[in-house]
Amino acid sequence: MLNYIHIINIPKVLTPSSRWYIRFALILLLFPFMYSCSEEKICIPEEELEIIGELIFINEGAGKVENLTTWNEGEEFASLGIGHFIWFPRGKEYRFFETFPVVLEFLQDRGAELPPWIEGMIVPELPWSTREEFLREFDSPKMVSLRDFLLETVPLQSLFMAGRLEESLPKILNAASESDREHIKTQFYMVANSPMGMYVLIDYVNFKGEGAVESERYNGQGWGLLQVLSEMSSSEPGIAALEDFSDKAEFVLLRRVRNSPPERNEKRWIPGWKNRINTYKNEEYAELVPKRDIFCKEDIISTDRVFSFVKYLSSKLTGNN
Repeated sequence: MLNYIHIINIPKVLTPSSRWYIRFALILLLFPFMYSCSEEKICIPEEELEIIGELIFINEGAGKVENLTTWNEGEEFASLGIGHFIWFPRGKEYRFFETFPVVLEFLQDRGAELPPWIEGMIVPELPWSTREEFLREFDSPKMVSLRDFLLETVPLQSLFMAGRLEESLPKILNAASESDREHIKTQFYMVANSPMGMYVLIDYVNFKGEGAVESERYNGQGWGLLQVLSEMSSSEPGIAALEDFSDKAEFVLLRRVRNSPPERNEKRWIPGWKNRINTYKNEEYAELVPKRDIFCKEDIISTDRVFSFVKYLSSKLTGNN
């Protein structure tokens, strides 16, 4: 049976929630085949989560407000928020997992007030059909209100990305071969126990995904967290483990480019990708957070760990979109 983790945000002030136990029950109902009786709870203090969010915002958008709404050249969709969560144009589907509608649901569940033009949508769909139209409307009232909303919800977006990591370990273990699972789990905790290791894991999952979805492959080879951890060979946590992760991330991303369709011209992204993964072994980043035990001592489930991935996955499994 597979192990799993809880990512727990430790806020300065805990606020009561009448629905947290429902979400926790859904986790148990939806994923019983993944769980063992013993849980490992990873805690992320609020201060560390804020640092992680700021670093990811710098990685994705250079920390600039205007980069909260982007549509990269050569891509078929917009990238929004500090994590550049992808949002497909109306009626379009692509091989990648569309994260922004899930982010919207999460933010709304956490009390954020959506821009009225989004709140009125039955299904949130990007209203701009092409990159050219998106850029023409960049300073329109809709786009400005979207950037304002994304700027106001930066802390919640950080929490969402931590929640995505919570879902990642069971997903990648379930997707891996049985013989590889122990190795992958060991390497995961090698990184997690390293200085700023949670930044590395959260950023990479947000950057290139879990690597567990078959559609996110070129020539049968993925580029997500699963593939990076599979290639690692670290024997102890620390800077060496972060260097190993960074090197293996570069390896799988260069393999992705070699396998990619030539018309996508993915090699143009290599310099930016290398700059990003080089931050994983930056010793100055490692000093931002003091060394600590990543596992919670208390046997608690924080009321502040309600992640809308559970609700979203529940709707997908039951067909209630």
